[in-house]
Amino acid sequence: MEIRLKNKYKNEVFKAMQDRFGYSNPMEVPKLTKITINMGLSEAKDNAKVLESAVKEIALISGQRPVVTKARKSIANFKVREGMPVGAKVTLRGDRMYTFADKLFNISLPRVRDFKGLSRNSFDGRGNYSMGLKEQLIFPEIVYDDVDTIKGMNIVFTTTAKTDEEAQALLELLGMPFEKSVN
Repeated sequence: MEIRLKNKYKNEVFKAMQDRFGYSNPMEVPKLTKITINMGLSEAKDNAKVLESAVKEIALISGQRPVVTKARKSIANFKVREGMPVGAKVTLRGDRMYTFADKLFNISLPRVRDFKGLSRNSFDGRGNYSMGLKEQLIFPEIVYDDVDTIKGMNIVFTTTAKTDEEAQALLELLGMPFEKSVN
């Protein structure tokens, strides 16, 4: 099976990054290493069905079964005990990562109502990008009628870039729809 985004990286993005930043060694060229999808579920402590449906939805979206995350500490104010399930996460690498990124950039994000682009301010200073989604319904795999509650999620793109500028150039060349600059 041909992975479009992986081929685009090999054939176009790699060379463009090398030309733009003048890397002498091909190993210096930044690349996407993993994408982590995390869904925090505060309702999971009261209702096991919420956790079950979240696991099913993340598996549909990512093509990989997620891990149920458990509370590390007890927090009395939130009625959370150590070891209680509080969310689900999945880490994508390789072909699944490129397939998910391609689907997110080209199919899911354009389905967001009033979408003007992703913020350029969500880099962490080390070349990684974090974004949040308010609802899981933007993904084509999710059937609207099967959804009991709308859940948000965090998506983190981890790259080998040393600076945010390099990471932004890499993600932009891969097709991430950033908001237009007002310069």
